[in-house]
Amino acid sequence: MSTTPTNTTLPQLQQARKDFLELVAALRPDLHRYCSRMVGSVIDGEDVVQETLARGYYELSALQNPPALRSWLFRIAHNRALDYLRLRRPSEPLENQEEATDIESDPGNLLPREQAVTLAMARFLELAPSQRSCVILKDVLDYSLEEIALSLDLTLPAVKAALHRGRTRLKSLVMQPEATLVDVSPTVHRYASLFNDRNWDAVRDLLIDDVRLEVVDATSRRGRKEVGVYFTNYAGRTGWRVIPARLDGREGLLVLPSGNFVELTVQGERIAQIRDFHHVPYLTAESQPKVTGS
Repeated sequence: MSTTPTNTTLPQLQQARKDFLELVAALRPDLHRYCSRMVGSVIDGEDVVQETLARGYYELSALQNPPALRSWLFRIAHNRALDYLRLRRPSEPLENQEEATDIESDPGNLLPREQAVTLAMARFLELAPSQRSCVILKDVLDYSLEEIALSLDLTLPAVKAALHRGRTRLKSLVMQPEATLVDVSPTVHRYASLFNDRNWDAVRDLLIDDVRLEVVDATSRRGRKEVGVYFTNYAGRTGWRVIPARLDGREGLLVLPSGNFVELTVQGERIAQIRDFHHVPYLTAESQPKVTGS
């Protein structure tokens, strides 16, 4: 992708962004699998993916020679994930502190790939960042040791050491029970009921005046009037219903049969923010929402 001219028109910029997103579309699910485990949340992981793609789009236009897209984007994603952790978990040391010893994982300490893929996101936060990165890239995304070393700028012995310690730690975590929180607030239950009844006037009455809407990877709106278009779109669809649910501890709705998640932020007894992940189907494929009782 060549450098964007300063006199580029808005339609040209929009087309360039569309072309870039089509170019990286096949990589997005794996980027999300990596980022969500690095930060311990499928929702926050998608935010890191969005930042990664924004950074990649602007950096790519300035490069003389196209990079190896996959490893280049994963290096950006890794750095963005570390930036996120510095802000959200400032007490966590992020430097790579593994001893550069040539160590192989004991076969008895190997974590089956199926368990690594399905393990709760938050469990990965129990690992040091270097261990976390190596385990995700190797046991979830099936990178070779050489690819991991290149992507993380580590020596091969350091990768092996981090992988060994991370796998050993995760194996012990698999045996520990996970805390489960399923209940959502009465406001979310009421919103779901009104939504299923297609009672759009009553749904709007539940919104604060300055409500914020984000349909992730599609559009953003603010205020009751602007957000009204969102409900019009749902009103035009048939065969769906919503169920109160939690995902990563966030309350919201599971939309059936599509399976997408809508995060709701409650302020008092009203809805202050709506984040609809309809255009990000891999989100709930990574971590299934926990449905509440009726």
